[in-house]
Amino acid sequence: MLKRLILSSLLISASAIAAPGPTPTTPTFDVKRISRDIQTLSSDAYEGRGPATAGEDKSIAYIAAQMRAAGLKPAGDKGGWYQNVPLLKSDIVGTPALSLRADGGTQALTQGNEIAVRAALTGQQAVAIANAPLVFVGYGVRAPERQWDDFKGVDLRGKIMVVLVNDPDFEGGEGRFGGKLMTYYGRWTYKYEEAARQGAAGILIVHETAPASYGWATVKNSNTNTMFDIVRADPKASHTPMEGWIQRDLAQRLFKASGLDFEAAKAAARRADFRPMPLKATLDARYQVKSEVITSRNVAGVLPGTGHPAETVIYSAHWDHLGVGQPDATGDRIYNGALDNASGVAALLELARAYATGPKPDRSILFLAVTAEEKGLLGSEYYAANPLRPLATTAGVINMDGPFAAARTTDFSISGAARLDLLTMLTEAAGAQGRRFTPDARPEAGSFYRSDHFPFAKRGVPAVSYDAGQDLAVGGTARGKELADAYVRDKYHQPADQYDPNWDTGSVQSDMSILYAVGRRLADQPLWPNWSSDSEFRALRDTTASQRPAR
Repeated sequence: MLKRLILSSLLISASAIAAPGPTPTTPTFDVKRISRDIQTLSSDAYEGRGPATAGEDKSIAYIAAQMRAAGLKPAGDKGGWYQNVPLLKSDIVGTPALSLRADGGTQALTQGNEIAVRAALTGQQAVAIANAPLVFVGYGVRAPERQWDDFKGVDLRGKIMVVLVNDPDFEGGEGRFGGKLMTYYGRWTYKYEEAARQGAAGILIVHETAPASYGWATVKNSNTNTMFDIVRADPKASHTPMEGWIQRDLAQRLFKASGLDFEAAKAAARRADFRPMPLKATLDARYQVKSEVITSRNVAGVLPGTGHPAETVIYSAHWDHLGVGQPDATGDRIYNGALDNASGVAALLELARAYATGPKPDRSILFLAVTAEEKGLLGSEYYAANPLRPLATTAGVINMDGPFAAARTTDFSISGAARLDLLTMLTEAAGAQGRRFTPDARPEAGSFYRSDHFPFAKRGVPAVSYDAGQDLAVGGTARGKELADAYVRDKYHQPADQYDPNWDTGSVQSDMSILYAVGRRLADQPLWPNWSSDSEFRALRDTTASQRPAR
């Protein structure tokens, strides 16, 4: 865990935003109703809430019905509850034929065991790679602003990139990537994008649990089912024909067959003078792909503001999960996604009820349940690119992705280490309850890039994803970390993420009150929060300042 930073070094000065004014009394939230929403959405009847399935139809109908019952107005396309999100849907047909040739022999690879390849998102109907050379390119990063280039001009056309997960600072490098705090260069999405820019035939990421922040079960379950992407004019500019992961043990054998030591190669990759290492191995990959363009949907309900209805505050949560996929050891194939993220949707719906029955806000509040987060933040990316309400006059976004703790906590956190006024406001709201801010306990996990606030942030809109913290009132951070680690190991992106009537709901009232207080303050006061002066998102927000009315 990071040594705690002095709070003033993380937060923008409180003078940068208006001091808290009087706000309506915080409502009491119905914890039993929140639990019922979680139980319903994560039940087997909803089939894991996969996009473009019967589970989607049930999920969005339920969410829209709850929004309507709460008193919201439809805010989607053409006056309805839904925003259509066109997506490219791809599935591998049958069993992929995958094999490696190394050290004079051929090894067949089993999908989901040694390797996990995704259905191609290039629009092609088949992948046919024969005898493609493998090249180790370190972390697969090209970052001119950091004087870093893992490729050194090597031609990768027709070849398979083999890369490490995370970025060069994870295990102690030259410090150009922010230490333990993962940069976007460490995300698998970046590595896939860079492989396409390099013209490679494919990419294989070497899985290791610590730098990935999750185990192989998560990799397998997330990559061997239906894949989605936004509809792109040139999908090959963003994806290679083959994208996948391999187990660390397999990588070690490959390096050994090439006369290389895996750990020594990793150490070399942490230096800026690293040069690509051709491996004495080739890959064959053959499988059919069924691709089609489908329409998934975001669900959008709005509570119109009474004074400045054209200005917007957004609460968001993703409704989707992994659907029906490969069975676990018990034979269960339904990925129910109770904590991830039926809990966030339940919080969204309960907040909608609280606002709709309380004093009406000055600004409009949009309650947005987005699709395809698990496929790469696609629903929120589509909304941010095609907003139902202008981003320039969106005061802020509060995202909820597993917003409740395992039990009552004395702290709270956010995903990543962003510096922005919303964090100051969260800290003040939590402080009123005696809870303090704790920096992200796992900055190396790259959480800032893994939830639905990010598409808004990269367009300049102040946005955070709330985290309930880990310092348990009973058991402290040690117990909190133990429970969080157990969830990631045993339930995250696995069929075991199911509703449990015995859950400790001790944090729910406090978490909901914090989320409500910040949204209420944004909605009722003439605030235009911003990023810190050194944030990469500040300039983008500043360019839209002229579109916001001065009050």
